[in-house]
Amino acid sequence: MPDEGRAEGRRGSRGSPVYAALDLGTNNCRLLIAEPQERGFRVVDAFSRIVRLGEGIGRSGRLSDAAMDRAVDALAVCREKMGDFNVRRMRLIATEACRAAENGPIFLERVRQETGLRLEIVNRETEARLAVAGCATLVDPRAEGVLLFDIGGGSSELVWLDLRRRGDAKGFALTRFIKAWASLPVGVVTLSERHGGVTVNGDVFEEMVREVADMIDAFPDAAEIVPMIAAGRVHLLGTSGTVTTLAGMHLGLKRYDRRRVDGVWLSATDIDQMIGQLMTMEFSDRVANPCIGADRADLVLAGCAILEAIRRRWPCERLRVADRGLREGILVELMARDGVWRRRAPAAVTGLPANP
Repeated sequence: MPDEGRAEGRRGSRGSPVYAALDLGTNNCRLLIAEPQERGFRVVDAFSRIVRLGEGIGRSGRLSDAAMDRAVDALAVCREKMGDFNVRRMRLIATEACRAAENGPIFLERVRQETGLRLEIVNRETEARLAVAGCATLVDPRAEGVLLFDIGGGSSELVWLDLRRRGDAKGFALTRFIKAWASLPVGVVTLSERHGGVTVNGDVFEEMVREVADMIDAFPDAAEIVPMIAAGRVHLLGTSGTVTTLAGMHLGLKRYDRRRVDGVWLSATDIDQMIGQLMTMEFSDRVANPCIGADRADLVLAGCAILEAIRRRWPCERLRVADRGLREGILVELMARDGVWRRRAPAAVTGLPANP
């Protein structure tokens, strides 16, 4: 793992150090600040802002000036928050937009100069591993396999966990059972820019599904998973705004509530119904929906198309929804490396904000 940033800081409320995890993605800038607890960690502050850093990158191959300005403004807020808590240990990552952009490294140097933050561009394998680390406590203990997916703004990660020999392993230890992974060069921002996101009819939706399906065909060990799914021993585990939106709609939430969404199970029928409902909604209705809003109204159907391509290739009957991901994975890895749990696997993530 690359070197993490360090800062001198005060101790947490229980005499433990304060940690931070920052994820600058194609669509969002997200920060979590947390302190260890006996078997997990407690989030003490959080920040999330949609910056659309990857806006237009599919056409130009570069980060635009406006997108970089938005991201720098958000990162400045993150720097202030970390300063307020005197964070001692941190890891600050950038993902697909900065990986793909010709001027990604130049942008990160600007970030360093203007905010003092040193972000690292992580590779796709690291991103996939962090997603597993962040979501592992949501794996069904009876499952013999889990197909985890993270639908991002510019890329989507797929990870196959073969758990047939996991024994008593759980939580962070499940990262040892990653058997195959792939990073698809497509996300909600890039797909919606190519096909349109405001008006999406059935034909356009199917075009998006086919594009993603062609990418999925190259997934390692794809055929091996199918008979396990048919036997009912595999479930999907999804972490993205797409699946949390579907879960919020399924629950009929009048206001998004992370505590109700994180960990909820959706059946194949539930997902079909929610996607069908979205397909019939006007753009203005998507904007007005409390689980979607103006920032995601033009992206949500592209996310559904990516999900649908995954489901058609691996038709699992159950999907568990995770409102957690890379930031939680970073925190778990940092704390595990520091030995804060004294060799006990983390089991709890508490104090998370209502809408990170």
